[in-house]
Amino acid sequence: MTQLTLVIGNKNYSSWSLRAWLALKQFGLPFKEICIPLYTPDYSAKVHQYSPSGKVPVLLHDGLTVWDSLAICEYLAETFPNLPYWPEDKTARTFARSISAEMHSGFQNLRQNMPMNCRTKYPGKGLVSGVQADIDRITSIWRESRQKFGSGGDFLLGNFTIADAMFAPVAIRFVAYDVQLDAASRNYVETVLSLSVMQEWITAAKSETEVLSQYEF
Repeated sequence: MTQLTLVIGNKNYSSWSLRAWLALKQFGLPFKEICIPLYTPDYSAKVHQYSPSGKVPVLLHDGLTVWDSLAICEYLAETFPNLPYWPEDKTARTFARSISAEMHSGFQNLRQNMPMNCRTKYPGKGLVSGVQADIDRITSIWRESRQKFGSGGDFLLGNFTIADAMFAPVAIRFVAYDVQLDAASRNYVETVLSLSVMQEWITAAKSETEVLSQYEF
């Protein structure tokens, strides 16, 4: 098997990169990491060396290119079927896939108004029209996941799955913007952020020096 290589953007800002990175790290898969800082003058040229979409993250493996975070997660689940990327139970797995896809395609108001930022706190910022509705839907997903499928552990479906990787950047956002949460959602945020791999990402993000004004208030 050839080496897994993951191309990512700035750890402080790139929520999509975090999702794919977590899917590799949390399941103990060794990989080479290539970081291309976002929106620098040569960013597009550098990313297009790896990604036909011109976006990160990108996974390179066995001569294949996978250039979308959810596609990367699904590729890993298929390539390493011995690893519990999805729940074994069909009902739980269907639910996990559905909420992962909803996170992947939705919540535009939250994305645009509360961009991920690991090293700065902006309490109360970004709560414009439409954002609270996104927050309410996300926390509803979390509560339903925990109530229906979470008895086996502290994550959405009990044990860590792709669904948790997809929602991990939201946990960072909720802390950065001091979003008011119900007790179950607060506990879930704390569970995600307490992961050693999440702390590794956040520590690296805080050491970065690039500042992107579109992600700052």
